[in-house]
Amino acid sequence: QLQLVESGGGLVQTGGSLRLSCAASGRTFSSYAMAWFRQASGKEREFVARTTWTGGITYYADSVKGRFTISRDNAKNTVYLQMNSLKPEDTAVYYCAAPPSPYQVVGGAPSAYHFWGQGTQVNVSS
Repeated sequence: QLQLVESGGGLVQTGGSLRLSCAASGRTFSSYAMAWFRQASGKEREFVARTTWTGGITYYADSVKGRFTISRDNAKNTVYLQMNSLKPEDTAVYYCAAPPSPYQVVGGAPSAYHFWGQGTQVNVSS
C-alpha cells in the first residue's frame, strides 16, 4: 500500500498563493508517478497536474497552466502543488493520487489512479 496525506489547504483571497503538500509512505515513492486532482462541490473530480516518477516531466490542465506548479522531493517522499494567482473557481477539495503500479505511465483520468489521499480543502474568496 501507498499511503498519501495532503496538507496545506486553507482560505485565501483572490490572487493569493498556497502550497499543498502530499506526504507518502508505505512503498517506494520515488518509483510512482504522482498527480493532483480537485473536486468542487457538486462537480466531478478533475485533473489538475501530474508528474513522472523523476519529476522531470509535468502536465497541467489548461485551467491552471501558468499558475500552478507540481514538483516532488523524492528524498522527502513528498509531492507539492504550488498554486499562485488563485481564483474563486479554484475552490475545491484537492487530492493527490498515484497509479496502481510503480513506473506506470498514466494520463489524467481519475479512474487510472489507485492510491488517493483524504483531500485538503482550498477556499478562494472573491
